[in-house]
Amino acid sequence: MARVFNFSAGPAMLPEAVLKQAQQEMLDWQGSGMCVAEMSHRGKEFMSIAEKTEADLRELMAIPDNYKVLFLQGGASSQFAMVPMNLLRGKTSADYLNTGAWSKKAIAEGKRYCDVNIAGVSPEGGMASVPTQSDLKLTDGAAYVHYTPNETIGGVEFPYVPETGDVPLVADMSSTILSRPVDVSKFGVIYAGSQKNIGPAGMAIVIVRDDLIGETLDGTPAMFNYQIHADNGSMYNTPPTYTWYMAGLAFAWLKENGGLAAMARTNERKAGKLYAAIDGSDFYANPVAPACRSWMNVPFTLANADLDATFLAEASSVGLKTLKGHRSVGGMRASIYNAMPEAGVDALVSFMADFEKRYG
Repeated sequence: MARVFNFSAGPAMLPEAVLKQAQQEMLDWQGSGMCVAEMSHRGKEFMSIAEKTEADLRELMAIPDNYKVLFLQGGASSQFAMVPMNLLRGKTSADYLNTGAWSKKAIAEGKRYCDVNIAGVSPEGGMASVPTQSDLKLTDGAAYVHYTPNETIGGVEFPYVPETGDVPLVADMSSTILSRPVDVSKFGVIYAGSQKNIGPAGMAIVIVRDDLIGETLDGTPAMFNYQIHADNGSMYNTPPTYTWYMAGLAFAWLKENGGLAAMARTNERKAGKLYAAIDGSDFYANPVAPACRSWMNVPFTLANADLDATFLAEASSVGLKTLKGHRSVGGMRASIYNAMPEAGVDALVSFMADFEKRYG
């Protein structure tokens, strides 16, 4: 069967070139006679993979030397607890911005460890935009400020990086990391699950400033301590080695294709085409304020929801897969991460126009 265009929010499609290289190396990685999944994480073969992967990520994101890069298990959801465990550092409160489903999950977990101040929320209680900088009510004495730059489910994205002064800014970049350049120095911690713009599921990457590690809450398990992972090169335990390797292939692919500046131009163009198709029609609609629309996750509805099942079935039949919206939102959602080629967006736009002609 031919490859399809997979619009899943995650696990998401991977670059075809990355999959082909992994296929070629499956039984024998560079003359080692082993699959990477079989290698000792402390052997010289895997150590070389790990070192190159980190070096490539540091180059792509221009990560300053005073930041550690950790490759951890547990996905981004474990970071909802690890952040307060590591960053409270004697303080008892933290600020959180609430703009959607993933913000809410981070907030719920943060409340287990500290007093949470909701310093900003989407206007009017909806989740179709984000608070402006002037709307934020940051508190004195907060240990950190946490936000979700892109809400995968709602398709809402911050068009700016919040200014938090001397208070460390923490960002869950699971669905935006590597989609465009970012100034890492503006953040205390950046974390991201691997299954959207990095590689297969099963890993989180944490980029943490040196001065924010080394002082954890009493009772913090060793596996939740950034300092322990940093001191052990992310190998305190056996790490998710194959996902780490696949991430390395994705980073090399990004470098070969012009880096994050080039990827940003492509991603902005892809999103622009899809939003133009939605906005240019009375048949489709997107609920998000234009200034806060995500480049990565594009939800949309049909004027007649009774046609949703037909739309999904016909789209699937022509190789446009996993377009069903999240169960909490409904409608459709097209996730168009780095690995989604522009041809995939073009095919979806063409299908949408044809479907409207036949059913509109």
